[in-house]
Amino acid sequence: MRIVSLLPSATEILCAIGLADRLVAVSAECDFPPSVRDKPRITGARVHAASPGAQIDSQVRNQLATGRSLYTLDAALLRSLEPDLVITQTLCRVCAVSDDEVRQMTADFDRPPRVLVLEPRTLGDVIESIRAIGEAAGATERGRALAAALEMRIERVRARSSGGGRYPCGSPRPTSPPRRVVVLEWLDPLYSSGHWTPELVELAGGSEPLARPGDRSRRIELREIVAADPDELVIACCGFDALRTLQDVPEFLGQPAVAGLRCVREGRVFVFDGNAHFSRPGPRLVEALELLAHTLNCRAHPAPSGVMPPIRVT
Repeated sequence: MRIVSLLPSATEILCAIGLADRLVAVSAECDFPPSVRDKPRITGARVHAASPGAQIDSQVRNQLATGRSLYTLDAALLRSLEPDLVITQTLCRVCAVSDDEVRQMTADFDRPPRVLVLEPRTLGDVIESIRAIGEAAGATERGRALAAALEMRIERVRARSSGGGRYPCGSPRPTSPPRRVVVLEWLDPLYSSGHWTPELVELAGGSEPLARPGDRSRRIELREIVAADPDELVIACCGFDALRTLQDVPEFLGQPAVAGLRCVREGRVFVFDGNAHFSRPGPRLVEALELLAHTLNCRAHPAPSGVMPPIRVT
């Protein structure tokens, strides 16, 4: 089977179930595992990722206002590859080429490929999408095995979180649960977390006062963060790794209202690799859960091995 993945998360899932050799092309954003970086790139971005956060937001808004996708799709390459399966999504117009575009582009192919459309909103949806990809790719049992292994890890975190006192990393004293954890998906303008992220917070033993599991991320006002008075502030910008996110953090923390937050004064601001661990609905969401749980209660939750921890901003 010849597979084209237009989603970094789908690429990660396919590789995790041992189907990397069936990938004939991937999106421009597919960068994990490192072996996929040599695959042909079938999409291109119309937004400049190196721009400041406010400029990226403006570019996205302007592009969406025209009704055009944020991504180009190489029609000639797609035709020449003759894929059996193309994987895309309808969850977010900012994240990938839409299924409508793929179907329109492949309608006149001699043998149009199957288009698998993913739309996960919760952690459970993500697990189901792993099973769906395995089935569509002819590797049903492998997909089920990966899903089951991830579910076991999720349940271990859930069980540990239901224990006694919380010992946040760097704190010698236990705290009363749950801890209020605000997760920011973007800094300029401010966006709350969404979809599966509030669920990750809850499983890790916290409570996200500005977001609900399954809801989309939304633009918020600084006064909402101030009113929430979070115990921890997690910054996991969509599409950015931790080092790129850190470029925008000083300006954000320099605002008087932000500098006055209790969590900022106490040095409980954590910058995560949002691109690897929060933005993509794939296997590494479970790593994000384990990292977050360790951050909120390091005595109950061991740090996952081989995973870069969040950067604590003090």
